[in-house]
Amino acid sequence: MENRDFDALIVGGGAAGLSCALLLGSALSKPFCADKRVGIIAHQRASHLSSALLNNVLGVPAGSAGKDILSSGVQQLETLYPEVEIIQKEKVLKMTFSEGKFQILTNKNSYTSSIVVLATGYAKPFTIDGLEEYLVPHKKSKPSKDRVQLSNMDHFVKPGLYVAGSLAGHRSQYAIACGSGAAVATDILTLWNDGEQTKVHDKLK
Repeated sequence: MENRDFDALIVGGGAAGLSCALLLGSALSKPFCADKRVGIIAHQRASHLSSALLNNVLGVPAGSAGKDILSSGVQQLETLYPEVEIIQKEKVLKMTFSEGKFQILTNKNSYTSSIVVLATGYAKPFTIDGLEEYLVPHKKSKPSKDRVQLSNMDHFVKPGLYVAGSLAGHRSQYAIACGSGAAVATDILTLWNDGEQTKVHDKLK
C-alpha cells in the first residue's frame, strides 16, 4: 500500500466532484498554485447522474444522458488538466486528522491531504468512517427518503474539510451540483491566494 500526499483531494466523481476538479485544474498554472497537487478519487459510489436524462439544463443539449456527461467530464479533465491526478476504482473507507493533515484510507491505498472535498452524494448508508459527528438528516429532501448531509456553513465543515453537492445539503439537480463544486473550488483558490477573492475565467481572444 502506497501513500501519496496532496494539497487538495476530492472524494467523489459525480457532477460536484468533477466540477470542483475542473476548476481547480484550470488554476494550477497560476503563480499562487505553484507546486499544488490536486487529486480526485473519481468513483466513490455510482452517481445519480448515471441514470439521468437532461432536458432542462442551460447549455446542455436536450436529451443528453447523464452517464455520457460523466464520461466526457473525466475525459475533459484528463485532456485539459492532466496535472490533476485521477484515482479510479478505489473506495474511501476512513478519514482521520492529525498533525495538520487528513489521512484518507481506501480499499487499496492511503493518502494525506491538507484539504479534502467530500462530494459523494446524499444516499445512505454513508460509508466513510471518521465523519459520524458531522452527519445530519438532509434538509432539502423528503424525510421519507432518509437522506443525509454533512453539517456545514456554505460548504465549510471545518478547517481543511469541505463538502459539495447534495452531501452539502443541496437538492440533487445537476446544475446545482456543478455550481456547488465550483463554489468550493473558488473558496480553495481564495485560500491559496492569501485570502484574495479568486475565480477563474477563460475568455475569447
